[in-house]
Amino acid sequence: MFDWLMWFTHMENSKPLALVLFFGAFCGILIYVFTGKRRAKRLESYKYIPLDDDDPPRHSTAQAGYHSQSRKVMDNE
Repeated sequence: MFDWLMWFTHMENSKPLALVLFFGAFCGILIYVFTGKRRAKRLESYKYIPLDDDDPPRHSTAQAGYHSQSRKVMDNE
């Protein structure tokens, strides 16, 4: 009745099965990542992040408050 379990415990049988399972999961992840137009455009835009040297605009009130607060913390140290 549990012969399949004994078959699976042998390394020469479980390694190919694990390989097929992991390869299937890998292919599923690739299909998920590279399908869908919105996801593809978003992932393509990420490739320029290391080259983006522009500073964020400083005219925003939320960012100005953040910068002044961080300077206060630095001055107190």
